Amino acid sequence: MLHIKGRKSSSQGIHPISFGLLSICLVLVSCFGHGNQELSEAECSAFGDYVNQLDSTVTGAWFDRMGVSADADSVLAYLRREVPRNGLDTAAFFIPEIAKDLEIVHQLLFDSVGVSINEVLPRLNAHLSKAYIRYATGQRYGFMKPRVFNHMDPKVGNPGIFARVFDYDPALPDTSVAAKKMTESDRLSFLVSSAPDTYIYKALLREMDKTTDADKRHQLAVNMERCRWQIEHPKDVKRQILVNIPAQQLWAIDVDSVLDMRICCGAVPTKTPLLHSAISYMQVNPEWVIPQNIVKTEVVHHAGDSAYFARNRYSIIDKESGDTLNVASVGANELLSGKLRVSQKGGVGNSLGRIVFRFPNDFSIYLHDTNNRSAFQRDRRTLSHGCVRVQKPFELASFLLSDVDEWTRESLRISMDIPPVTDRGREWLQKHADAPHPYRLISYHAVKPHVPLYILYYTTFPNPKTGVIDYWPDLYGFDKVISKELKWISGGSSSR
Repeated sequence: MLHIKGRKSSSQGIHPISFGLLSICLVLVSCFGHGNQELSEAECSAFGDYVNQLDSTVTGAWFDRMGVSADADSVLAYLRREVPRNGLDTAAFFIPEIAKDLEIVHQLLFDSVGVSINEVLPRLNAHLSKAYIRYATGQRYGFMKPRVFNHMDPKVGNPGIFARVFDYDPALPDTSVAAKKMTESDRLSFLVSSAPDTYIYKALLREMDKTTDADKRHQLAVNMERCRWQIEHPKDVKRQILVNIPAQQLWAIDVDSVLDMRICCGAVPTKTPLLHSAISYMQVNPEWVIPQNIVKTEVVHHAGDSAYFARNRYSIIDKESGDTLNVASVGANELLSGKLRVSQKGGVGNSLGRIVFRFPNDFSIYLHDTNNRSAFQRDRRTLSHGCVRVQKPFELASFLLSDVDEWTRESLRISMDIPPVTDRGREWLQKHADAPHPYRLISYHAVKPHVPLYILYYTTFPNPKTGVIDYWPDLYGFDKVISKELKWISGGSSSR
């Protein structure tokens, strides 16, 4: 099992032969037919001298009384290849030290470098163990704790607490699993299988293999870290909706088609949270019930201002009785009491536009149309209170209602004031030209089955429509946070 000049052990890794000089020579001779060179008599004699010096109390996971396991060379070769491919620093995984000590063992350089076998083997074992556990655990859980994103910004309207923007509770790294596997026969396969299995990670890894640009490689490494976290990740080739904040883009993905559109997302102080949910229903011409944090930060300053409320089509309703109150008689304290709600009537001019797409979440956010269509022409579209405004609301509704009949689709058009495309729709519009607006042929429609929704943050990402890796700016500064957290393992100085 002790390898000199690159010799390999059997596939089982352990030879049940005593550790005497003659037996070691016989083992190495038995490997001669596999492309290894036979040790000279002088080499066998020299190696025996070092063996005799090995302290009987020195043990480890990567060597025993037979010598150094072939797995040590395999782990070194794997880490030498994969660590740089992931944009990580080889020094953080002790690769130079491991390589140096393995060379000392293989080439019998103990005397040349002035070290004892009792010093080299324990040191080699310690570095291999730390590298194995660190890499396997990091690949399975991430090399940082993403909960740090929930301790970045004070909450607007309540600066005493942090704004929650990462709606996941990922498992914390558990090094005990890798530590246990390190002592078992399948430790190499466990190490290899630790790599993330998401299609995003694989696409970024392929891109990393192709580029030598230092800035791009760093950006890729930061985004590969996101793939390691134990959260719900998008699946490849599955009906789903992806919203990527840095791209300011939405993709509605079906088996054989991709609908893409621009979005407007949360401003920096009111970031759109990252989450996974599923769209369950849509509302047409919705009333907008203004969240209390917006009432507190924007509306309360206009308490009693009837002109402001009329201009924005806001109403004040008593939650208990349902009565609409006289704006002029409601003061700031009453608006903040929690007993009233401020809402905006549905239809033309509503801030939610003509349709809203609802999904369960803890942030009171949704995808919706907008009455400010010009915002989609901007390069930077971080301007909402956290909700996601969509550029093509009717097309998105059609994607979600792919199995409905044409009249349902036409009813949706009419309800959204989109010109009908069928004779039946045009005839209906003529007959009801004098009916009050907005038309309400459809006010609510369930989405069945629910369609998975992922609100993501990737500054490098495989474009679902083109398959090309796109690069985008770090709008919320999340890449900077990851870079700082990974500094110890990606080339920055730190404790090892």
